Amino acid sequence: MKITGWRTLKTHHCWNRPIGDVNGTVESGITEVPILILETDGGISGIGLGAHADIARIFPAIKGEDPRAVSALFDRMQAWVFKSGHAGSVYGAIGVVDMALWDLKAKIANEPLWRTLGGRDPFVSAYASGLDYPLTLEQLVSLHQRFADRGFTAFKLKGGLDIEADLQRLLAVREVYRQNCVSPTVMIDVNESMSVKQAVRYVKRLESELDLGWIEEPVRRWDAAGHAIIRQQVNCAVATGENLTGIEQFLPLLREQAVDVLQAGMCWGISHFLRVANLAHAHNLLASSVGYNCNPVAHAAAVIPNHISCEIQDLEFPVGLTVDQRIQDGGIWLGEQPGLGISIDEQSIANIQETTGWGTPQGPHVRPLRAGLRITLSTSDNGELRKR
Repeated sequence: MKITGWRTLKTHHCWNRPIGDVNGTVESGITEVPILILETDGGISGIGLGAHADIARIFPAIKGEDPRAVSALFDRMQAWVFKSGHAGSVYGAIGVVDMALWDLKAKIANEPLWRTLGGRDPFVSAYASGLDYPLTLEQLVSLHQRFADRGFTAFKLKGGLDIEADLQRLLAVREVYRQNCVSPTVMIDVNESMSVKQAVRYVKRLESELDLGWIEEPVRRWDAAGHAIIRQQVNCAVATGENLTGIEQFLPLLREQAVDVLQAGMCWGISHFLRVANLAHAHNLLASSVGYNCNPVAHAAAVIPNHISCEIQDLEFPVGLTVDQRIQDGGIWLGEQPGLGISIDEQSIANIQETTGWGTPQGPHVRPLRAGLRITLSTSDNGELRKR
C-alpha cells in the first residue's frame, strides 16, 4: 500500500459558551477544526485533526511511501525541512500527517489504535478543563457540574489576572467535584502570562487556601531557569511543554530540573507525544496530553506507564465527526473501531454556515502587549494587559 494524495476539510466545534484564557477570548464559542484526509492506493484513508497549512511542503517526503512506516516517516518529514527547521506551523503539519499515518496503520491492522500501540486497557484517566476564563462564576460552576456528573475528580481552570477572583473560582468549583471525592485535584493554567516572582507569589497565595495540584505554564515556554525557581519555591507541581515542538526543546527544562509534568499538545500528533512521554519516563517524570478536538492522542496515552491524566476540554465533538469513545467515569473509554475511531459526515460539514472567531486578533492565540510585565496580582492593570 502506498500514500497517493491528501484532501483538506474544515469543520466547526460549537462550544455553546464563550471560551478563552488570560490572553484572549472567543465570544462566539465557535472554532474551526481543520481535517486532513490522507489517501492511499488501497482505498483506505487516514484522518488527522489540526492546522496543516504547510502540508504541501512536507507531503513529498511521504508520497509513494508505505503508511505503516510511521516512525520512519515522522523523522523523514522533519529531515525534509532540515534547513528551514521543523518548528511552528511546519511541526503542526507534521503532527497532523503523523496522526493520519497512525490512523492508517491501525486501520490496515483492522484494530483500534490503542491496540496497535500495545495497549491493554481502553480506559484513559482524565481531568476536566474548559477554556473557561470568560465565564461568570455561575456559568463556570454549571459547566463543571456537567463534568462532575461524568465522574470526574480532577479539574483545571484558566486564570492569571486576579488572584482573589481566581481563588474564589477554584474554591467554588472544588465544591462541585466533592460529590465524587473528598479532595478533588485542583489545577490552574495561566498560559505564560507571569513573571517568575509574580508566579511564586500567586501560587503561595492559592496554596494558603487550598491544596494545588499544579500550575501550568507560569512563565514563557523556553524559560527553563524561571520554571526551576518557581518549582523550588512552591509546593505544587509545575507542568509545561504543550507549545514545545520537538523533544530537543524539552532538554533545557530537564537540565534545570524545572518541571514535574511534561505536557504534549495533541495537535502535534501521536509520535511526538510518545517521544515526550518516554523522555519524561527516563527522567522519572509524569506525562500529560493536552486537550484537543476528539482527544486523538488518548490512544497513545493508554499505553504510557507514566501518563497521569488527559485534558478534556469539552464533552461534545465537532460538527460532522462521530468518535468511538465515551467520556465517563472521570476519563475516556476508547472504542473498538479501527484507527482513531473517527468517522466523517462530509455532507454535514458542507452545510456549515457559521463563521468562527479563533483567528481574530482578540483570540487566545495572540499574546497581549503587557503579558508578563505586571507587578500586582489584582485587576488594576488588566486593561493594559489586554492591549495588543
